[in-house]
Amino acid sequence: MTWNMLTLNCDLGESYGSWSMGLDRDIMPSIDQANIACGYHAGDPMIMVRTVQCAVEHQVEIGAHPAYPDLVGFGRRSMSCSHEEIVALLHYQIAALDGICATYGAELSYVKPHGALYNDMMRDIKVRASVMQAVSSYARPLKLMILSTGDLATHQQEASALGLELMLEGFADRRYTPQGQLLSRTEEGAVLSEADSMAQVRQLFERGTVLASDGQELALQVDSLCVHGDNPSALNAVRAIRSLIDSAQ
Repeated sequence: MTWNMLTLNCDLGESYGSWSMGLDRDIMPSIDQANIACGYHAGDPMIMVRTVQCAVEHQVEIGAHPAYPDLVGFGRRSMSCSHEEIVALLHYQIAALDGICATYGAELSYVKPHGALYNDMMRDIKVRASVMQAVSSYARPLKLMILSTGDLATHQQEASALGLELMLEGFADRRYTPQGQLLSRTEEGAVLSEADSMAQVRQLFERGTVLASDGQELALQVDSLCVHGDNPSALNAVRAIRSLIDSAQ
């Protein structure tokens, strides 16, 4: 892996009405890709518009961040949805953000599912097939961002059969299981400290590996690194990672 090949992405637009979430305007200058909530777990029409406008201002690539319809649970609860339901709910959310992008001179280029839908997609082949079908059958080509795991060859084969291009994601501040999945937030140590996060990023850059929860090195192929800037401490960490990348280019 080379430093200048790695991009930074962040989940944004997750406020709702008068409820505020994240430091979107502060973090936007430090990232390359904005995963914008589409109203099902967070976000509303005004939030979506403002987030798209901010991304355009800072020339940040825009992706849709669709979820299960779960505002109360912030999209972090799994739902039993049929194949047809998953395809429809994804098309609905993607199209909403796509329309806003077109209106404000931006272009939607990829999809990254949120929360439980993302986790379900990575561990359940049926959910993943539905998500891939939804993205590949959208009105125009879009990429799908998924977690880079030890099953990468299988996931690439599944996507290739649908003519779908994948973007492989890694996480700066999350601990991995030995199988390459993200350690559940309910487990101790699932979210890394700022120091441990920086160490993980450096190791990923230098050796293409991370330390799994059992202490073993896990090789990962990563195109984009997910960072979070929902508090001042996290924002400082993102800026440090951005500086690390820029100084190495």
